[in-house]
Amino acid sequence: MRSKLEEPDRHFRGQPGAKAGSFIGARSRVQVLVAALKPLVLAFTGTGNMEELDGEPTLTLIPGINSKKRQMCFDWGPGEMLVCETLFKKKEKEEKVLGCPFIYIVRKDIDVYSRILRKLFNESHSIFVGLQRIEEESGGKSRKAQLVRVSKNYRSVIRACMEEMHQVAIAAQDPVCGRQYSSQVSILSAVELIWNLCEILFIEVAPAGPLLLHLLDWVRLHVCEMDGLSADVLGSENPNKHENFWNLATLFVLQGRLDEARQMLSKEADANPASASMCRVLGDLMRTMPILSPGNTQTLTELELKWQHWHEECERHLQDGTFASNPHLESLCKIMLGDDNALLGQKELLSNWYHFLVTRLLYSHPTVKPIELHFYAQSSLDLFLGGDSSPEPLDNILMAAFEFDIHQVIKECSFGSNMREFLLLEYASGLFAHHSLWQLGVDYFDHCPELGRVYLELHIERIPLNTEQKALKVLRICERRQMTEQVRSICKILAMKAVCNNRLGSALSWSIRAKDAAFATLVSDRFLKDYCERGSFSDLDLIDNLGPAMMLSDRLTFLGKYREFHRLYGEKRFADAASLLLSLMTSQIAPRSFWMTLLTDALPLLEQKQVIFSAEQTYELMQCLEDLTIGRPEPRGLEGQRPQEDDIETTKVEMLRLALARNLARAIVKEGTLEGS
Repeated sequence: MRSKLEEPDRHFRGQPGAKAGSFIGARSRVQVLVAALKPLVLAFTGTGNMEELDGEPTLTLIPGINSKKRQMCFDWGPGEMLVCETLFKKKEKEEKVLGCPFIYIVRKDIDVYSRILRKLFNESHSIFVGLQRIEEESGGKSRKAQLVRVSKNYRSVIRACMEEMHQVAIAAQDPVCGRQYSSQVSILSAVELIWNLCEILFIEVAPAGPLLLHLLDWVRLHVCEMDGLSADVLGSENPNKHENFWNLATLFVLQGRLDEARQMLSKEADANPASASMCRVLGDLMRTMPILSPGNTQTLTELELKWQHWHEECERHLQDGTFASNPHLESLCKIMLGDDNALLGQKELLSNWYHFLVTRLLYSHPTVKPIELHFYAQSSLDLFLGGDSSPEPLDNILMAAFEFDIHQVIKECSFGSNMREFLLLEYASGLFAHHSLWQLGVDYFDHCPELGRVYLELHIERIPLNTEQKALKVLRICERRQMTEQVRSICKILAMKAVCNNRLGSALSWSIRAKDAAFATLVSDRFLKDYCERGSFSDLDLIDNLGPAMMLSDRLTFLGKYREFHRLYGEKRFADAASLLLSLMTSQIAPRSFWMTLLTDALPLLEQKQVIFSAEQTYELMQCLEDLTIGRPEPRGLEGQRPQEDDIETTKVEMLRLALARNLARAIVKEGTLEGS
């Protein structure tokens, strides 16, 4: 099964250079999250019976092994299988030797063979075993603290693996490997993002007040554009002149890092005395903002009263126009008032809806209760998306967490779609395992809006194309759904089968349909070779009606034009045929290995009673012949005599030179006579 979670690597703190990767992988990848979450969920909620049933084994084709011609032996291992060929050939008497030296290793899940992920599996196993001991030995209040510590250990292992994977992705010289590692970084990044939130809501179970502090830390940890931007701006010679100075100041305010924001205002005041007083007023507002710190003993009621008074003071300064002359400072003040429009105006800096949610809570509802979270989360998601797009699967997982529905969190992580779609996908996948019922499965996939297309593409590629009729049926399905890559793949397979069966016309037709220039060139060469051996073309109807398709490759163009030369010659349009033949050689479109054949085709035209080739054209033919014969080896002695074919080639060259010389003389006389008259 595939999951369609997508989220850029911006969750990856301290790695601003990490590129976004698509969080789309096989079931085993997504289950890293589910399997990792289960120990904590089971330990904390006491819930069981979440194991998944094993699915039907998939058919794995091993390249290079022909089970019809050779015997195979195999040996099962944990998660893999060794396969080797055991065909013995008789040699002289009874001695037998092994026919094939290769041993194949068939592995189901390549992720477990990743050196970096193996560290994750091993270290998380140690944490899991320790968690089971905690479950057996302790209880009560200390149990919660121990579970929090275990969860943090799990996350630290994930982050260490993610950092190492990111460094490997950067250093990878192979682009394919780089993309694979980046994809793994995205997966681990999203896993750690979800896990951290679940830790806050389900394990810490933070009450109103501390809850907001935990959410602020969550956002600061996973939205990391700040790190690179801060180093860039503050490391410059004149930070206040930097183009991103105010973006950085705004980000500090959006993340509640008001001490750093005040330092930015101090730099602005020093560099711009005209705004010094405004910076001082706004800095004082930041300094006096009431926040429930971890060691503070004030009650929530006291905090709410202080916060309300502070909020009214901010509102008064805004209404009095204290910051009216400086749009940047006025914008910061509006953000601190929790103005939704002001916050939504910073969408690019917020980058995602849950950052918007936490900032909105900080400046509008600092004493939010856990039971109220889902209301603010839903409204923040709706406001941030604004109807322009629908929530991604990752959004649905986070929303389920804010609703305190741990089972829905796990289900969303496992299925990547709603229950209806999940059941349809499973049912349709089962139909595709049958040799004819697979056609029914196509319609089921069509009505799965989230993952149906992905599933169909995967399954359609695995349908055995036993007959051309079945292949055409699969091809029509793909073409109706504009599955371009699958169409090309099927056409290539059919073209290869046609070549193996020496059905060159069919092979050429499929290669043209696949728009595969390389394969069209290969088939065209086979046509030319076949012509040289037989002296005639097969599949004339196809070659005569290539039309614009002949432009797919130079060799195919040559094949079509060469066939046109024969048609012109057959119609006794000798002048047109001669011009076309010469252009094929001088334009370099004809393969050099075919030049002798073309020159031989010119012989009948050179021997016509009427002069066909002009003197200039004859010179060009002579030049082509000389270019072809340059570098030809001289005849060797008796022991080094060339085969009879070389003698034939030598005779052809001599005949061509003689014919060209005679034609040149005739052409010069004719052209001289015409000029004289």
